Amino acid sequence: MDPLSDIVALLRPSSVLSKPITGRGRWGVRYADHDAPGFTIVLKGECWIAFADQPAFRMTAGDFLLLPSTPAFALSSHPGVGGVLREPTNAPVRHGDPEGEADFESLGGAFRIERINAPLLLALLPRMILIPASEGRTDRLSAVIALIRGECAREEPGRDMILQRMLEVLLVEALRWRGVARDDDRAGLLNGLRDPVLARVLRAMHADVRSHWTVAGLAKVAGLSRSAFAARFGEVLGCGPIEYLARWRMALAKDALMGGAKTLDRIADEIGYESASAFSTAFRKRLGCSPGRFARNGGGETA
Repeated sequence: MDPLSDIVALLRPSSVLSKPITGRGRWGVRYADHDAPGFTIVLKGECWIAFADQPAFRMTAGDFLLLPSTPAFALSSHPGVGGVLREPTNAPVRHGDPEGEADFESLGGAFRIERINAPLLLALLPRMILIPASEGRTDRLSAVIALIRGECAREEPGRDMILQRMLEVLLVEALRWRGVARDDDRAGLLNGLRDPVLARVLRAMHADVRSHWTVAGLAKVAGLSRSAFAARFGEVLGCGPIEYLARWRMALAKDALMGGAKTLDRIADEIGYESASAFSTAFRKRLGCSPGRFARNGGGETA
């Protein structure tokens, strides 16, 4: 099993908003933060993007940006240009001079992910993924975005399923970039997948989540001593191997509970608990409520 594919599948991206963004002359605009992931690819010209408390950076033609969770930001034609606060819209956007040929063009969009597991899973991803055109990957991303835009413009049977699959491709393609882990200083899954030894362990855990894994058993998979493996895993992933496995099991459990088609006995068996009772106890300890209550509340407030 591929842990990256597992996580993207559990995020279940959907509800795409995609639009062309153009500009001419000097212009600037600001957007408030929102929890929906956002992406953009520059098709022509350049722009400057600034996040709170961070210096602005330039994007030029072919550059791709993905924000797993979108913070407040400013977008402008030149560094330091102020702008008015705007609300996101699914209509085409024109900045600056409304007349004449645009000197800046991009495709931007946003989408939703499964909210139940979003906090856990987004914690494993970088805050920002910026892939320069010079890396040679953005032609593929541009093609996927063009397909997404085309599908958004049509109302045909199977539209939602196709868009979900395209968004999954977009996420995987972006997260494949080897610069992602290098550019993010947080411990997390992507850094673990860049480590050949830990990637082997992660694949083993995801391939057999039901197994009664121990640190010693996982260390054997890694080919390291127990202490060396535990230290390496904690440093790179930000948590211990058994804690990572427990979090992943709970993510799978929450997804299954929201689906509503499986019994507690079946969920417990599929994620490695000996009984529904043992699963319920572990779930209550981590989530503060029973699995049944979690499902009845739609994954919302559990108290």
